[in-house]
Order: sequence, then structure tokens, then C-alpha cells
Amino acid sequence: MEEGRIDDAKKFSQGTSILTSKMIEESKYLLSLMGIPYITAKSEGEATAALLSKKDLAYSSVSQDYDSILFGAKRLIRNLTVSGKRKIPNRNVYVDIVPEIIEYSQVLKTNNLTHQQLVDVGILIGTDFNPDGFSGIGPKNALKLIQKYKKIEDIEKIKAELLTTPYNEIREIFLNPQVTDIEDLNIEFNEIEKEKTIKYLCDEKNFSNERVINHLGRLEKSIVKRSQSLDKWF
Repeated sequence: MEEGRIDDAKKFSQGTSILTSKMIEESKYLLSLMGIPYITAKSEGEATAALLSKKDLAYSSVSQDYDSILFGAKRLIRNLTVSGKRKIPNRNVYVDIVPEIIEYSQVLKTNNLTHQQLVDVGILIGTDFNPDGFSGIGPKNALKLIQKYKKIEDIEKIKAELLTTPYNEIREIFLNPQVTDIEDLNIEFNEIEKEKTIKYLCDEKNFSNERVINHLGRLEKSIVKRSQSLDKWF
């Protein structure tokens, strides 16, 4: 902050956030009170979320992370709960942040890629498992290289870097991820335990009573709309 590097300060401050096991258990309990089902992922949460969308148990995966598409999610929705403006890197220009939807099949078709080739593009650019990617390779260059050479190991210019990058292991994470067994899951929305939710959030966690009641009201309206027949709109 003293050096005036505001964007860097924001980026590194996000890394100081802590998620404890207690927070996770409290979140699960709160979801239960609100009648919202949840699944505990076996490994990467985005991999199990992608599987739910592939099995049509969920409409899409919602994340800021493009890795959802590398796991094969049918759809990825970004910026669903994010608002405001974002600065374009290396330019003094800000753009509005709006929700966007990315279709997996359209990504493959438009760029003439297989799933494995899309994963290889991601590895070249950088993923959660190799954040820095390959030196000097951005999105456009990565796409051109995979379209030309078809797979990472055939790209001559990165042969030396390949020796120190576990690309095969990273590739396997996306192609054959460890996911929660969802075959026997019964995913159902239940009734909201309104009084218990208010007591938990307001009495135990010191949230604003008015705010909690307003949000529960919105949740109740969404449940009513979800249960309505489409016939009423025609």
C-alpha cells in the first residue's frame, strides 16, 4: 500500500483469508437450516460440481475459476455474486463486472479442441496446480500451440520446461479426478427452519435481525417460484 501498488495489495490480501474446519461445519449446519442440500467433495470441490452438471443434477458449476471447464462442467457461471468494476491488467481501464456463462461444448467446438487438448491449453497458461504456467505463453499463444502440435509433449520450444513440470500428473487430475460418488445421492430441497435460522444467526452469530429476515424472505420467494408450473407464463 505504501508503494501505491493497490492491485497487488488486493491480490495478496486475499491470500491471508483463512477457512477453518469449524467454518465449514457451521456452513453445512446453516445450509441444513435453510433446507439447502450440500455435498462433501472427495477431493477438489470443482471436480464434483462439474460431475453434478455432467449428470444433469445441477444446471451449472458456479465459480470464478476456469478450472471448472477443465474438469468438464457442462456450464460455468462466473460473477454470479460479484458486482462492481474490474481493472484490465496493465491498462488504466475499468470494465463492469457482469455475470457470464461459458458452455463447455461450445468452447471445444469453437476452438476445435478435444477435452485433453483443452486441459493442455490450461496447463500451458497455468492452473491451480501450476499457477505460473509456462514462461512467455499466454492464452492466445497456448491455443495456437495446441491446435498445431495437438499435445504439450510435442511442443519443441518448451521441452526444457517440461522436464521440471509434472504435466502428466496435472493432466490426470483434470481427466480422471477424484470425485464424490453421487449415484445414490438423494438431492432434495427441504423446508426452511426459519426460527432456528434466525436464532442461530442473530443470537449466536450477532447478525442483524432485519437483514436475516429479509434474506430469508427472498429465499422463501425463490422456493415458491421454483415449485410453480411453467404454464403460468404462457
